[in-house]
Amino acid sequence: MSSRPAPGTRLMFRWRKWDGSPHWVQDSVYLGSDDWGDWFGQQVGWRSARPGAEFVCRQPNVTLVPASGDWAFTHNAAPHPVAVYIDLAWDIRWSDDGVPGGIDMDLDVVRRTDGRGTWIDDRDEWDEHRVQYGYPGDIVAHLEATAVELEHRVREGIAPFSDAVTGPWLTRLAELASPEDPPRPPA
Repeated sequence: MSSRPAPGTRLMFRWRKWDGSPHWVQDSVYLGSDDWGDWFGQQVGWRSARPGAEFVCRQPNVTLVPASGDWAFTHNAAPHPVAVYIDLAWDIRWSDDGVPGGIDMDLDVVRRTDGRGTWIDDRDEWDEHRVQYGYPGDIVAHLEATAVELEHRVREGIAPFSDAVTGPWLTRLAELASPEDPPRPPA
């Protein structure tokens, strides 16, 4: 396992698909780690891009990657309508050159604050890609069970899916904000 950068280090978090094709690249800052895993943040105005799509952060967010490497939990600060977005993943880890990344596995757990609630999203993409890419059966079973468990934990506000856990990380992100540190385009 590669060593972690110092908290406050800007970096690009690189996602790919199962076949190795590029996916999201997110301009991020490493915030540090705790018992839950590694934490990253994005400031307002920072970009995330993938082939054919791009967005600019409207509210700050923090992302937790647990040691298991099979999901990444993003908490968007209010008033963003998507409070929780969990990417089910595979092999999220630090590369030998110190770049974090992983394989996006399509399934997501989403909690919106506009009355739409909490649900497992992108089941259609999951069904299509597990055939197209030939996801191994043991990984399919593991991630499907993990998605159901995460959906339950998010609905119940069980840590780390709570403001008590994410709040201090959002505060740390805010403390790192600097007007001299403009957003940069994902590369």
